[in-house]
Amino acid sequence: MAGRFVLAATPIGNDADASPRLRVLLEQADVVAAEDTRRTRALAARLGLQISGRLLSLHEHNEAGRLEDLVEQVRGGATVVVVSDAGMPTVSDPGFRVVARAVEEGLDVTCAPGPSAVLAALALSGLATDRFCFEGFVPRRAGERSRTLGALADEPRTLVFFEAPHRLAETLAAMAEAFGGDRRAAVCRELTKTYEEVVRAPLDELVEWAQGEVRGEIVVVVAGAPPREADLDALTAQVLARVATGERLKDAVRDVAGSSGVGQRELYAAALAARG
Repeated sequence: MAGRFVLAATPIGNDADASPRLRVLLEQADVVAAEDTRRTRALAARLGLQISGRLLSLHEHNEAGRLEDLVEQVRGGATVVVVSDAGMPTVSDPGFRVVARAVEEGLDVTCAPGPSAVLAALALSGLATDRFCFEGFVPRRAGERSRTLGALADEPRTLVFFEAPHRLAETLAAMAEAFGGDRRAAVCRELTKTYEEVVRAPLDELVEWAQGEVRGEIVVVVAGAPPREADLDALTAQVLARVATGERLKDAVRDVAGSSGVGQRELYAAALAARG
């Protein structure tokens, strides 16, 4: 009878956040595949647990090479638990290849949910939480970073990023340039730890704040782009240009209005007035 893969979330800073299920899995799993075996052993020791199964490393450099062995273990009935250093595996951490292969092979894969730096920062940011996207770490090279952020400038959803403390100031400056210095944001530092700090301010102010020494694990949350006011004259010109090529006025109005967010009645009336 086949076993299963379990993606298990680990504390992001406060060991008291370790779930009862994580504790059971670490003690009873046949295999614990850890991003860093030393950190997982240390976590187990702090929790007063004994890892009885096989403990092996699973990180970005060896994940592809470990897959066959892990798949065979699960096929043979083993429970293989995948853990990262902190938070949920696969979220900017190893584990994605394991999930993809398990799905491909028709093997059972589930998760033991728990702490998440992404969700914790989003909840604490004071920014909109109904729609958001996670962008991971921004590129290190200035040109690539500018292009990546520029492509997100009009994204209406709240944006969540990871960043290293020594690159925070330059990343915030690049964000201010791409998104505008008045865009609201929050820098969340050392979440769930003793010196947790959340600084909420426009990007320009955060750039100044970050010039000092900033330490710890960093999550940056940025407000989505505000809706742009439609240029009714420009949209009317688009409609009339399409009508000039033979398109029906109502069809042109419906299409242009749908892509711009302007009301069809308003645009139709403006087009009729312009024709008259």
